[in-house]
Amino acid sequence: MFVALSRFTIRNDMAEQVRQAFIARPHLVDQAQGFIGMQVMSPIGNPAEIWLVTRWSDEKCFHAWHKSHSYHESHSGIPKGLKLVPKSAEISFFELFAE
Repeated sequence: MFVALSRFTIRNDMAEQVRQAFIARPHLVDQAQGFIGMQVMSPIGNPAEIWLVTRWSDEKCFHAWHKSHSYHESHSGIPKGLKLVPKSAEISFFELFAE
């Protein structure tokens, strides 16, 4: 299984708006080929830091989604005026081999 972990920190006071945007997301990724699941979380005590974990059948499916029109459309709910801490956004990739 292929796992993509994205992490970013919100610079302005919009953590609650970002949380609500994820809760109300259009679920377009749910129909993507190879998509298995997603979790969105924040560390206890730091709600401005967002971690997004997606699980895929393979890396090829992840990259196909990431290049798709639906991917860009799925981000239309990002709150206007959102600012991130510079250089806080990062993405890491993993191979999940045991649960």
